[in-house]
Amino acid sequence: MSAVESRTVQAGLGIRPQAGPARTSGRGGPARRVGDVVWGLVAVAVFAMSAFPVYWMINTSFLPNSAIRGEDIAFFPTPDLFTMRNYVSVITDESRAAFTPAMWNSIWVTTLTVFLAMILGFLASLALTRFKFKGRRTFILLILVVQMLPGEAMFISLFRIIDSWHMLNTVIGLVLVYLAGVLPFTIWTLRGFVNGVPAELEEAAMIDGCTKAGAFWRVTFPLLAPGLVATGVFALIQAWNEFILALIIMSRPESMTLPIWLRTFQQANEATNWGAMMAGSTLVALPVVIFFLFVQGRMTGGLVSGAVKG
Repeated sequence: MSAVESRTVQAGLGIRPQAGPARTSGRGGPARRVGDVVWGLVAVAVFAMSAFPVYWMINTSFLPNSAIRGEDIAFFPTPDLFTMRNYVSVITDESRAAFTPAMWNSIWVTTLTVFLAMILGFLASLALTRFKFKGRRTFILLILVVQMLPGEAMFISLFRIIDSWHMLNTVIGLVLVYLAGVLPFTIWTLRGFVNGVPAELEEAAMIDGCTKAGAFWRVTFPLLAPGLVATGVFALIQAWNEFILALIIMSRPESMTLPIWLRTFQQANEATNWGAMMAGSTLVALPVVIFFLFVQGRMTGGLVSGAVKG
């Protein structure tokens, strides 16, 4: 007997058909919605706690020192308090080290460090991933060991090496020091990205007529671009914001990088100009923020590269 006939007979005998299992909503019940709201509020709270120091820095940079040191807290730069004098003081004040040379020193040091770290790290990661050679595992282990060493443990040795090469207070000397710290991280990170691209893709391209170099540049390299961008951003942030090594290598005022230049706002014989210091901090952070806005799409793709398999 078919299902239709069975329901017809049951209806004729006055028998009610049994109800099937209740359907559950795909969106979940009230408990799940409450959980989503709670986690959303937690995310907003975490974002607010992370963003508030940055906002306070920018807000303080537009306030006069009288308002900064006053008893009343100014959460917004109102028209009667708003001033650009702090930014003018940062650029034109001759009582401390100049801003422009420090900015160019930081740009040159960061650019050369990231450029060399990406080239050397990329080639090293390819060698570690695509080729089998004696001592490969030992080299990988040494990279991990170098990353575990704190930078403070190498201050004396790095200073003596750079001094013996007569490279103190030079951009090249600081680039070499930064490169020694950034390169192990770059190699280890890029090795993971290169390892995530199957070598069979290059072999298939070579079967179709590409040379080995052509298969790499046409097939493998575009897939590694997000990983290169993500690794480059981390290397840039590390080189741009580094303070301790620059303080040791760059001791002359004309050789300062921007993090060392910010230190000049705190003098032992005078009060700290907090407005100018916050304005300088905003200018120091601005290039990294602009660069991140340009590459955030590729960086996001690089960070999640390999998370989805298939």
